[in-house]
Amino acid sequence: MPVLVVAASGDVSLVFIELGAAVVGLAVLARLANRWGFSAIPLYLLAGLAFGNGGLLPLDFSQDFVHVGAEIGVILLLFLLGLEYTGEELGANLRTGFPSGVVDFVLNFSPGLLLGLLLGWGPLAAFVLGGVTYISSSGVIAKVLGELGRMNHPETPAILAILVIEDLAMALYLPLVSVLLAGQGLVAGVVSVLVALATVAVVLFAAVRYGRAISRAVSHQSDEIILLTTFGLVLLVAGIAQRLQVSAAVGAFLVGIALSGTIAERAHRLFAPLRDLFAAVFFFFFGLQIDPATLPPVLPLAAGLGVVTAGTKLFTGWWAARRAGLDASAGLRAGAALVARGEFSIVIAGLGVAAGLTPRLGALSAAYVLLLAVLGPVLARAAKGPRAVPAP
Repeated sequence: MPVLVVAASGDVSLVFIELGAAVVGLAVLARLANRWGFSAIPLYLLAGLAFGNGGLLPLDFSQDFVHVGAEIGVILLLFLLGLEYTGEELGANLRTGFPSGVVDFVLNFSPGLLLGLLLGWGPLAAFVLGGVTYISSSGVIAKVLGELGRMNHPETPAILAILVIEDLAMALYLPLVSVLLAGQGLVAGVVSVLVALATVAVVLFAAVRYGRAISRAVSHQSDEIILLTTFGLVLLVAGIAQRLQVSAAVGAFLVGIALSGTIAERAHRLFAPLRDLFAAVFFFFFGLQIDPATLPPVLPLAAGLGVVTAGTKLFTGWWAARRAGLDASAGLRAGAALVARGEFSIVIAGLGVAAGLTPRLGALSAAYVLLLAVLGPVLARAAKGPRAVPAP
């Protein structure tokens, strides 16, 4: 028995050492990015690529542990993004942004679908690749907007409306793809989609209708109690949403929408450091999952697809901002912010790879997402706008 304890202790100590070294390394990269006036996200991604399987110095992390930390990072990113808006603002943004959401779907789903068909893949594999190219990364975009101090910029509501519509579209797409990949019938697919829709509707209704009551219930004089209550609520709703085939990020975002007033301000102050920590882990973990050896053969194809869909996202954001009565520079900033792909694209591709659709799907998706996850923050920073207001 003592031997087992020592062995377990040794294993845990190794995990602590490797994880601690990784976090210190991320801190160094963040310092460099801050000194250069640049987003740290591309550096986090490249670090993960260097230390993952097949990288320069592979690290034997506990994958489950790091994966959970990464998922918490995405959840907190979307929760804090939701804190920026009230339920009424969300409803207004969705109503005015729906046409832009339709344009976004048509322009950005089509390139992946058409490429899959041109490569000779089956219709289902092409449908999966269409999902990979369609959905922007809410996690990356939320992080970039915060870093650049653009949460209060005039084009941000248009960006948010498109992101929310995309995330809600995933509530239909992911259950449908899962059912099709499993070879289940039409009835099972319809039931899954209806359950996902009902879940989103219930959570959205509760956030809008009972937001003030939820805020009062969470509010307290003690920061510790607010932190524990809010964090538990976010994880609970996100977990239930995920269990019901809805994105956990959507659930976390809607919890943020439900909180308003002074409690939203205090929650933002308490959770911002946690968000930054876990978000860095998310981007690092994303890079860890990619084997560099699989990238060169598909890189030209991924680059071509990336150029096309970066252009379609730029047009989508520009068109949405112009519909909202904003000038061309705001439209350019909106489009540049939407270019990044990330967590959802990898989840979609992972479903297809697990189902054995085609061997090239995983490598092509990984190369494509990595390119745009790096290019997105670069373009967002390059898009000039009014003087940034530091995020609280």
